Amino acid sequence: MAFDIGENIIPVAGMLVPIVGSIALFSFLAVHTWCDARRKEREAYYRSETLKKIAESSGEGAKSALELLREQEKYAAKRVVEGLKLGGLITVAVGIGVMALLYGLDHGQPVYLAGFVPFLVGLALLAYAFVFAPKEAEPRAH
Repeated sequence: MAFDIGENIIPVAGMLVPIVGSIALFSFLAVHTWCDARRKEREAYYRSETLKKIAESSGEGAKSALELLREQEKYAAKRVVEGLKLGGLITVAVGIGVMALLYGLDHGQPVYLAGFVPFLVGLALLAYAFVFAPKEAEPRAH
């Protein structure tokens, strides 16, 4: 009466699949983001507590704790620069691939020039990683 699906079960099911899939995907992403934030918070807390105990133990402990902090900062900065290099190389490769694909699809029009957009973005990432990025993490005054 109010909702008679009889012959219309296929269109209803066709609409429900993307709706349920969207809800499931975004629910998963929300829970994953929350769990990841909690994990990072716990790791930071345990790291700070460990460093505090080492620093309070003795003079040598304080020096080793500061050295550990400096090494962690250097490692984090190095990972960022390496990520920029990888991202730049991937984006350059995507740009070249898009140019080749678009050139193969339409020879008459210069539509392949649209591939220069990701290509130039990749070059900008690589230029920053190799030229402008800080070479070594400078120790911050705490």
